[in-house]
Amino acid sequence: MRTTLLISALAGLAAAAPHPQKIDFDEVLGEPTPTQTGPSVDAVSDPVDYNAAVAAASASAAVIADLSSGPSKRDVVELQTVEKRGDCAKQPDGYGPKPTTDTVEAFEAFQTFHNTANTAPTPQGYSLSFKDLSASVNANSYMGLYTFKTYDTIKCQQLCDSVDLCTAFNIYFERDPTVDPGTSCPNPPSFTNIKCTLWGSGVTKEAAVNDGQYRNDFHVVIAGSNGYTKDNPPSPIDGYDGPTRFGGAINAPLNAAGKNTYMGVKYFPGLYDAGKCAAACSANTAYNSRHPRADGTYDKCIFFNAYLLSKNNVADGTYCSLYTQQWGKPYDTNFGQYRGSDYYSVSSSYGFTVKA
Repeated sequence: MRTTLLISALAGLAAAAPHPQKIDFDEVLGEPTPTQTGPSVDAVSDPVDYNAAVAAASASAAVIADLSSGPSKRDVVELQTVEKRGDCAKQPDGYGPKPTTDTVEAFEAFQTFHNTANTAPTPQGYSLSFKDLSASVNANSYMGLYTFKTYDTIKCQQLCDSVDLCTAFNIYFERDPTVDPGTSCPNPPSFTNIKCTLWGSGVTKEAAVNDGQYRNDFHVVIAGSNGYTKDNPPSPIDGYDGPTRFGGAINAPLNAAGKNTYMGVKYFPGLYDAGKCAAACSANTAYNSRHPRADGTYDKCIFFNAYLLSKNNVADGTYCSLYTQQWGKPYDTNFGQYRGSDYYSVSSSYGFTVKA
């Protein structure tokens, strides 16, 4: 899908009226989505390896490729390949409590899990998004997994705070097999792992959809699942003033000179990363400078609005709207739109302006 950007050669054609700034579903739905939306079923560790600088470089290359009508370079997270051997190999120890009766029903009903989740402290700077669910989060913004010896929301919060762009975590009890289930060891005894997953967006009850999987004939289930989200702005970006917080997405009118300042949109499925929008803004200006109008002028990206786009309250990706001048309140009026029965909402909307 070619990025919806108005390059210099076409800008004059669009000057008579503002380009629609509602959500561009052609752009959103035309991007490939991340293939890993949570940890694999047998993972006990999946450290975060997201590199913001590499992601920004990839975003810049994708914009230039799109504007040049060449093949786009996509920033897609690849799913780790896990060999399902079923060889009865001993699995890493689980340290969580477990019911005396080793069944799925007993695990799900075990009161210790529910008591622990319901009394767990909410870390400072975070809000409780959901509590004591029987499912864990799956979303495009997955960052990594850690396994604990205790159900420790503060430790999970500290891991999130130590990682750039982490804005939420999900902690839960999981029923896992003691050995890798196979034909020689069908439905082995279980133990309890306590897992902490990190996310590059807020987590919601609607995103907690992983309510159990099978490893051969062994049923993995989840209990005591809590989600926590921190409300903090994106980090400052070199070369830009901001971030400036908005209530919704910018929907700018014609400027005082009667000109359209909207340059277009770039969308990045995955975690929320305003740095990708900055890369898109700079790349668009660089491209236009190399392809000016006949009179030598070209459009410069001066301002961008970055926000998290969610589908039915599940984080989807970073939406970047680019402009040739700065905008702010009271033009932050787009809070979301329906596409059929699906509702796409706007959150974490911030503006950045190129430094003078």
